This record gives sequence, structure tokens and C-alpha cells, in this order.
Amino acid sequence: MDAYQKINTIYKRDMENKSKALLVGEWSQPEFEYLKDNRWEWTEKIDGTNIRINWHNEVLTFGGRTDNADIPTHLLQKLQTVFTPDLMKSVFKPQEDNAEITLYGEGYGCKIQKGGNYMSKEVGFILFDIKIGHWWLKRQDCEDLAQSLNIPIVPVIGYGSLEEAVNFVKQGFKSTIAENKNYDAEGLVLKPVVDLLARNGQRIITKIKTVDFKRL
Repeated sequence: MDAYQKINTIYKRDMENKSKALLVGEWSQPEFEYLKDNRWEWTEKIDGTNIRINWHNEVLTFGGRTDNADIPTHLLQKLQTVFTPDLMKSVFKPQEDNAEITLYGEGYGCKIQKGGNYMSKEVGFILFDIKIGHWWLKRQDCEDLAQSLNIPIVPVIGYGSLEEAVNFVKQGFKSTIAENKNYDAEGLVLKPVVDLLARNGQRIITKIKTVDFKRL
């Protein structure tokens, strides 16, 4: 199963500075500058560990961000409870081209990063993307499948330009999924409302982290 691509921060960093502060206004990819005034979808960035769930030939497998990444034991046990072959078989019908189905999400909660703010006693999985074969599903399709699988999906915080998203994160906002209602959200993940690819074939997607603006 394919690893989820690395998501570049919206701006370049000052690599000569110990804090590696953002160089605000210096876009990390030319595509971001070109598309900055377009409409982007903003979803809450979750502070956890990247998880892949693969369903192919009626075989269910779990992975971290890369094939070498370990999944915390207590999280793996939770995933095996939530996702079963019977559930996947009932939700995903056989693909005509025998395509792999991969769910991408974040494992989060107790003892994962600062996840105790999200869930103080439990761990969970929250979906952010689904790929079937070479196709990335639209947001509405991901929402429908998340409902069928009885799992949460990262919440949409808003829509707007990249600079509007930067200003929103600068002001700070609270996580919409955390048990701790005073917990500052980690930031936003941003995608054009119409999926686009860069010249290298990767999707155009970026992120803004709240902590980066506390360093400026």
C-alpha cells in the first residue's frame, strides 16, 4: 500500500535560524503561490500518528506512515477492534479491476503525542483520505464511507484562500474534536476544493501549524 505523501508547510523555513521560523510570504511550492487566491478546503490537523488501513483480495492490513513505522500496541489493538474483515467486506464491494483500497487517517488519543487532550483514556482512528486504485475519493464519498464504517472523519473548519487560512491560524482556534475544550488545535490541512496535481504527480496539499506562529 502506498505511503501518504509528505505535506509541505505553506511557507519556507529559515533554516539558518535555530527555531526554523517560517519565512512568511515565501511560499514553499510555486503551486501554492499560483493558487493562493483560489478556494481551499480547511480541515483540522490532528496531532497523532499516521495510519494506513489496506483492504485487498479480502486481506486486511494495518500500517504506519511508512512500511518501517511501528504502530503503538494499544492503538493496533483498537484498530483491530474497529476494522474487521467482515466489516470491510460489507462496506467495500469487490473492485472490477481488483484495485487496492487504502484508508488514510490519524491514530490519536491517550499516550500518542499530546493526544491525551483529545481522549484522556482511549485511542482512536480518524479518517482523512481514501484511495481506491489510482483514484482519491471526494470529500462527500469519504464522509459517506466513514459513516458506513462508523468512524469519525477530520472536520472541515472552513473554506477560503490560503492567506485567509493563515490569518485564521494566526488568531488561534480550539480543537473541535478534543475532550479538553481549551486545547488549541494543531493547525489546518489545506486542499484545493478541486483536487489538483503538481508536475511530479503528487497532490497539491499543504498545512499550517499553530505553533509556527508562536515562534514569530
